[in-house]
Amino acid sequence: MAGDLNLDGVRGLLLDMDGVLGVASTPLPGAAAAVTRLHAAGVPLRLVTNTTAMARARFAALLRAAGFPFADEEVLTASVLAAAWLREERPGARVLLLGDARPEDLAGVELVGAEEAPDVVLLSGADDSFSYGTFNRVLALLRGGAELAAMHRNLLRIGVHGEELDAGVLLLGLEAATGLEAVVFGKPAAGAFRAGLASLGLPAGQVAMVGDDVENDVLAAQALGITGVLVRTGKFSEERLARASHAPDLVVDSIRDVPGLLGL
Repeated sequence: MAGDLNLDGVRGLLLDMDGVLGVASTPLPGAAAAVTRLHAAGVPLRLVTNTTAMARARFAALLRAAGFPFADEEVLTASVLAAAWLREERPGARVLLLGDARPEDLAGVELVGAEEAPDVVLLSGADDSFSYGTFNRVLALLRGGAELAAMHRNLLRIGVHGEELDAGVLLLGLEAATGLEAVVFGKPAAGAFRAGLASLGLPAGQVAMVGDDVENDVLAAQALGITGVLVRTGKFSEERLARASHAPDLVVDSIRDVPGLLGL
């Protein structure tokens, strides 16, 4: 473990999905049992994930089928966070959605095509629609006054064949080409963690974030006063840990260690 902290005083948990509970839709050994143990003990949990390719209801249902006892409302996807912000901060805005996000998670948001002069261009996870022609059209829309937003800044994701490029690579290019700074909803944006805290109904000092990405999961949470727990699964590597900007509060082998840290 890094540092001298334990999870004394922690009453609720924020959990990452990919690399913590599973990899490429395959549960990690012991992960479902650990979450079930936490749930049975009454520890409030929220899954905070940048996953966008699946609607929340289906995502939660598949988690339950795999042995993870999450209710729909305990799953906070980047799509759900984006929709909440758009409804509250940009009511009535016409939104061009690009990428793999499912429209059903954007209830109450007006989705339009590129030819309809959108007010907001919203990027989700990378898919085959991310073509050269599409992004030239996006460039023109942004230079014409459209606002740039993104569900996350992920540069990489874990696929069935290992790491793959994600939408953050293209987001960086759009920001550099236009001079704009995107509004971002998923981790490591502070709003993602604040939404998790609000959903738990707990202050930062009583919550821990468990993730496999030292910068985007763990250190971003620590910057808000949340205890950071880095697991040695998923995208974890000793090299990434060594070059991290700060030290995680705790480093453990896997999610299986977390119930014990809470005294369960």
